[in-house]
Amino acid sequence: MNDIRQDLRDCTLCAERFGTTATAHRPNPVVWFQTGARLLIASQAPGMKVHKANTPFWDASGVRLRSWLGLDEDAFYDRSRVAIIPMAFCFPGYNAKGSDHPPPPICARTWRAQALAMVPDVRLTVLIGGHAMRYHLPEFTTVTQAVRDWENHPVGTFALPHPSWRNTGWLKRNPWFEADVIPRLQAAVAEVM
Repeated sequence: MNDIRQDLRDCTLCAERFGTTATAHRPNPVVWFQTGARLLIASQAPGMKVHKANTPFWDASGVRLRSWLGLDEDAFYDRSRVAIIPMAFCFPGYNAKGSDHPPPPICARTWRAQALAMVPDVRLTVLIGGHAMRYHLPEFTTVTQAVRDWENHPVGTFALPHPSWRNTGWLKRNPWFEADVIPRLQAAVAEVM
């Protein structure tokens, strides 16, 4: 198995692209996985706080996600058990209106298969947001449909909305998520951890 982590940390494929964003930042791949992990968090891309902290989900989204998973910080950040492999490893920057750019597709094309190959012991995959769902569950049509259809996904796969504050309205409109999906997710996480 080829250990790509240092090459990934050194990646500057998107330097020019990031330089043209409203944030005009440099690449900073947040690499958080190692062989042996049993739980895979397949997310979208780091936000600005994660970019600065160099730690995935080091923000309010992370607090909500850890609550959904039933994990404390120590367990969540234990790379020997949890791999966090996003669709893009760097913060993609803000557009002129202050919204996050989507994950640059070149990142997944270049690194994703190699990163996933480094975690062959994964028994549970948690998909965070539409970009990760489109990669892992190409047949889904909407985030709501993918999350609601959890029983029909491949064994060991859960789809979740992004835990961002921006999805608070979605959570209020879909109370079945926290009532039905979260308890099953937490049981599956406890089993693999």
